[in-house]
Order: sequence, then C-alpha cells, then structure tokens
Amino acid sequence: MIDLRLLREDPDRVRASQRARGEDVALVDALLSADERRRSSSVRFDELRAEQKSLGKLIPKATGDEKAELLKKAGELSAAVKAADAEQDQAKEETQSLLLKLGNLVHPDVPVGGEEDFTVLETHGTIRDFGAEGFEPKDHLELGEALGAIDVERGAKVSGSRFYYLTGVGALLELALVNAAIAQATEAGFTPMLTPALVRPRAMEGTGFLGQAAENVYHLEKDDYYLVGTSEVPLAAYHMDEIVDADKLPLRYAGFSPCFRREAGTYGKDTRGIFRVHQFDKVEMFSYVAPEDAENEHKRLLDWEKQWLNGLELPFQVIDVATGDLGASASRKFDCEAWIPTQGKYRELTSASNCDEFQARRLSVRMRDGKKVQPLATLNGTLCAVPRTIVAILENHQLADGSVRVPEMLRPYLGGREVLEPVAK
Repeated sequence: MIDLRLLREDPDRVRASQRARGEDVALVDALLSADERRRSSSVRFDELRAEQKSLGKLIPKATGDEKAELLKKAGELSAAVKAADAEQDQAKEETQSLLLKLGNLVHPDVPVGGEEDFTVLETHGTIRDFGAEGFEPKDHLELGEALGAIDVERGAKVSGSRFYYLTGVGALLELALVNAAIAQATEAGFTPMLTPALVRPRAMEGTGFLGQAAENVYHLEKDDYYLVGTSEVPLAAYHMDEIVDADKLPLRYAGFSPCFRREAGTYGKDTRGIFRVHQFDKVEMFSYVAPEDAENEHKRLLDWEKQWLNGLELPFQVIDVATGDLGASASRKFDCEAWIPTQGKYRELTSASNCDEFQARRLSVRMRDGKKVQPLATLNGTLCAVPRTIVAILENHQLADGSVRVPEMLRPYLGGREVLEPVAK
C-alpha cells in the first residue's frame, strides 16, 4: 500500500497514477475522506478518554449531590467514549479497506497505456532465417511430441485442458533448466529457497494478488488457503511482521516452486502446447533492499535475466511495460520477451518488477537504520518460467531433422548431451 501521508500531501500525484493505470480515480477522494474521518474520530476519542480520566479522579473526593451529579456525568461520558471508540474502529477499517484497493504509484518513466503500449528498450541475439536454411520450423508441441518430451493428450485426459506431462528428455530438460537457474542465482549471491505452494490470505493479499489479479488465483475455500501463482508470494511474506537491520540488506532469495494460475480471460489464447498452462514450475528471484537502492536493484535483476537468456542463446527483446499492464504492486516492470519462430513474434519469458515499499507496508516488513524504523523495498524477477523457456528452446534451436540442439550452458546439466534426438515410434 502507499503511504497515507503522501496521499494527503500530494493527492494529484495519486490521482494521476490511478488514471494512468486505467483504475478508479474516485477511489482517491473516497480514501481521503475516510482518512479524515479516521483522524478526527481518533482525536475525538482521545479527548473523551482524557475527560473520562479527569472525571474519574474527582469522583472519590466528591460527596452528596455533587458525587451523584459526577456519577451521572461519568455514565454519559462512558457511553460517549464507547460510541467514539466504535466510530474510530469503523473509520480505521474503512480506510484500510480502501487503501488495499489502491495500486502502487507508477514510476514517472513508465509508458502510459495498455498491454500493447510498451516501449522496446533493447534487443538481443539474431532471429534465425529458417527459409535460408532450407526448412520450415515446427512448433514446440510437434517437436516435443517427436522427442518424447511433451504429452498434452494424457495431461488433458487426467486433469483437463492446459495441463501436460513432461516425459523423458522433457523432464530432464526441466530439471536441467531449474538446476542451471539456481546455480546462476546462487553464484550471484541469492539464497536458494524451496517455498510453500499454499499460503494464508494475508500473504496473498499482502503481495497484491487479491485485487485485480484475484480472478487468476486458486482458492481452497474449505481450508482458506491460496495456491500461489509465483514464489514471489511466500518470499515476500517470509519476513512478514519483522524488522530487518539495515546492515543485513540486501537480502536476496531464489525461490523454486510449483505455480498455479486459472488463466481467466484467456479463452482461445495459446491453447496449443504448453505456453499458457494452469500449473508450471518457476525459479523466481526476490530482493529486500533499502528504498533508495530499489531502482538500482531493479536494473540488477534485469541484468541477471538478460545473462540467463543470453546463456540459453535465445533472441529476445526487453520492454518497459505500460501503466495499464503493471499489476497492482509494481511501480515499474521490465519484461524479457523471447522470439517464438512459429508465432513470428516475441513472447514474455521473464519479468522484473520494482514494488518499492508497497508490499512491505502491507506485510509490515521494516528495516532499522540506527534508531529509525521504516518500510523497506521489495523487488521480484523471474529467472526461469520452465514451460515457456522449453517452448523457446525447442523452437529456436531446432534442426532440419527434427532434433534440437542443446545450448552449451545446459549441457553439463543434461549429462553432456549436445542434441535432443527424436524417439523411434
């Protein structure tokens, strides 16, 4: 959540942020009104409590009619204090409820607009000319089935659409990717983490996934648990309600976890293969830093993602995501999109988001610098979303005979294999 003091001092900035996101601007004025009621009711409660305490000191010394009058007044005051307390609680609850609906303030350099209004910042690698090489590229599913690596038919039979099995070299390729990603993250100073896939409501709400993103979240109503769509959630909540000494920052974690997403609103999109699925595994980088270091850490996360994709020898572009596509928690987000030959376009593979103090305020994660205690900043960056990375590897490194060349970086994790060969049928 944002700082209420900032809202009071510069409401126009918050209104502009909401407008850029395509979100409700009227929420800002409703929140200002609720905050004013919260503060005035708190002052009213404190005044009545002070009066009640003063009166309480007079009653033991009074006698006769004076005492009776004071007791009568004390009864009236007690009722007024209870009413003021209830009003104060209601105003606090309303303020908090509205505050949780407000998205993070967007960074001033973020391009304004919707999903297609991003800005391309960089391009890397060379897109292959398959025509010049003398063959038509196959898509990842055709390649994966020929390699004995992907089985979507049985995935659908067992679990429904958008589920799959990785088999044989497909399973080995996932394990190779995960191990290579964790190795890179560990070398960069991240602590490897295996995180819970089920979290309590506060963890999900605290990271900002129960607002506009709620439609894509799986909720187990009987137990009131949520299945995570990214290990960002348990990693952000790892230090919930804690105060971290400033000299221990930055804290960096690399979480590996299964991820679950409903993919609501994507009916008919990416239905073939394993690009858009309900369950997948992912390695996620997560950083806790001092607020003044957040922008530099954001660039570092992006650099680690670029290192990873260059190591996989994939052509990709880096985009500055537009305001309407940021998600509630991010003030700025960079996506790395890999070229998918059979689609003839770049598709998102990794994401790096700067959430500033937004998640830390919601989860009460603070830093102590001397005597000063304040919220710190959190950032997250996908290193390897496994299925999409497999899609990009198969399509970009395919050979004319249907085999797939293994990027050099992955060969040590695949027993030295240089090529994945089709299996005999």
